Amino acid sequence: MFGKNVRMERIVDRNTGNCVIVPMDHGISVGPIPGIRDFKKTVNDVSCGGATAVLMHKGMVPHGHRTSGGDVGLILHLSASTDIGVNSQSKVLVASVEDGLKLGADAISVHINVGAQDEPKMLEDAGMVSSKCMDWGMPLLAMTYARGPSIKDSFNPEAVAHAARVGAELGADIVKCSYTGDIDSFSRVVEGCPVPIVIAGGPQMDSDMDILNMVADSLQAGGHGVSIGRNVFQHRDVQGIMGAIHDICLKGFTAKEAYEAHFESQ
Repeated sequence: MFGKNVRMERIVDRNTGNCVIVPMDHGISVGPIPGIRDFKKTVNDVSCGGATAVLMHKGMVPHGHRTSGGDVGLILHLSASTDIGVNSQSKVLVASVEDGLKLGADAISVHINVGAQDEPKMLEDAGMVSSKCMDWGMPLLAMTYARGPSIKDSFNPEAVAHAARVGAELGADIVKCSYTGDIDSFSRVVEGCPVPIVIAGGPQMDSDMDILNMVADSLQAGGHGVSIGRNVFQHRDVQGIMGAIHDICLKGFTAKEAYEAHFESQ
């Protein structure tokens, strides 16, 4: 569908087919943490740094639309829960595909915790959203994680591969999942998912090189970019880390080259 192709080109780099997404939907789950308090500034910083898209909830779109810097796509997130609620793993829909169209979004995203107690409802909701996206020619990003009572290790390659495949099976155009820790195991995750995969950033990491090596290794394994939040927007130099990740994903830099280009002189 032509409309979907046009929208995809606003969130995916045309030359490489890779994405550099910065999710900033954390305000519902954990509140106004550092990095997303001054929402507009952070959007401007990641835009200037080279993000291809930012991801947020509907109420933050008017407060987070960029006012300077480069062009950046908008992904509207539909799923929510709070960490102080009874069951933070239970994601419910708080917006619609039509909301995304009204707000000028270039894509929609949903969250599925595979293995959670409310997994059936999340699958049902994601399937419904996927059908709506197909009707409107709207790209869909599925955030799929292996999380729940029976999941002993959410980074287990088999569990991650299963979660990623769920996103593809439901009709997602891009799947976001956890990085499994090494190139060999993550390449098997990629092999089992017929749509492009981007990696989550997870908790804040110990060093810049840890972040950049993870990004570079995921690409070597066949990944198509990143969807990294706190390791970007809570960084001491948001534009610097964003620029380094951009250069790895879209320019083919090694982790070392990207670090030297953006941090060596500091």
